[in-house]
Order: sequence, then C-alpha cells, then structure tokens
Amino acid sequence: MAKKRTYLTATLPDGYVKTIGPTTSGFTHYWRIVATLENGKSEVFWGHTKSLAEAKRKTAAAGEASKMRGWRGFALDIVEVVATDRGVAEG
Repeated sequence: MAKKRTYLTATLPDGYVKTIGPTTSGFTHYWRIVATLENGKSEVFWGHTKSLAEAKRKTAAAGEASKMRGWRGFALDIVEVVATDRGVAEG
C-alpha cells in the first residue's frame, strides 16, 4: 500500500502561512530566516526539517552566514508543522 500523501502547514508568528506538499516526508518543523542586508533590503531563506533539534541548528548557521555575508541582522523563526489532508492557501 502506498504512503498517504499529506500537506504540511506552518503558521509563523507574523501570520504568514506556508504549505508544503503534497508529501510523504516526515517533516516536523519549518524554519525561516529573514536577513537584513547592508543596503536595508531583506532576503528570506526557508526550509523544513525532520526534528526540532535539526531546526535549532539553523541558529548557528544563520550567525555564521550573517558574518560571512555582512548582514545587518537576521530573525529566525522555527514552528511545528501540522499535517492535513488538504492544502491551505499561503498568505
């Protein structure tokens, strides 16, 4: 029997909703880094992981990237994803 395909939905603190899928992967968390560049513009990096510990390791990686790329600063959000049978519109 084939694995059930589900959608994974992450709702970030600022209200942004990210839907991943359909997928059979066992992702548990979504992360997003919003970097403030030297020119004042923003750049966004995101991904999903199979554990909270894996997602938390992005903190160190973001700090290193900030130094290497000369960011003014960055914000990292990590949220748990919720599995649903249907996708949710992204906002």
